[in-house]
Amino acid sequence: MNAQLQATGSAYFIPSEKELPEPRTLSVLVDNEPGVLARVIGLFSGRGYNIESLTVSETEHQKHLSRITVVTRGTPHIIEQIKNQLERIVPVHEVVDLTLRAVELGHDKPIARELALVKVAGEGDQRVEALRLADAFRAKVIDANTGHFIFEITGAVSKIEQFIAIMGPLGLVEVCRTGVAAMNRGAQGMGPGKF
Repeated sequence: MNAQLQATGSAYFIPSEKELPEPRTLSVLVDNEPGVLARVIGLFSGRGYNIESLTVSETEHQKHLSRITVVTRGTPHIIEQIKNQLERIVPVHEVVDLTLRAVELGHDKPIARELALVKVAGEGDQRVEALRLADAFRAKVIDANTGHFIFEITGAVSKIEQFIAIMGPLGLVEVCRTGVAAMNRGAQGMGPGKF
């Protein structure tokens, strides 16, 4: 009996996964046609992978290409599985693990930004404090009356999270977030012709 069989007690050796799940940002270039987004989301849900953030928009009108940015969490093995399965979907042109590519290019992580609209209701000192903190976070007031403000804030996900947490005790009413838009530093791009 070989050492693997003795160690596992089985003729089938399945390596145990010792790596911890980590957040990863994937960028998927697809044809802009009906049903593509549903197929991409179906791949995630059908295999039990969670999507933490999802954004999609047409990026090349003449070529009818859309870019889907997905933030998910998984071990390197799981992320590689997701990438391989996404690449098998017919209208997918390219799948890039932006987190891994950033490391390969010598950067910590990809450039990632999110936009949020944050409604805060308050009066008196709370109102003044909300305005002061919004200014510190470079959030813009896009709607206001005597009872509330709606702030627009753009930045890294951690900045958005911190702003929302700080506004909580001051009268946070509602939050609407766009999800992450991301790309890597450097001259290299994605897609046909690397536009």
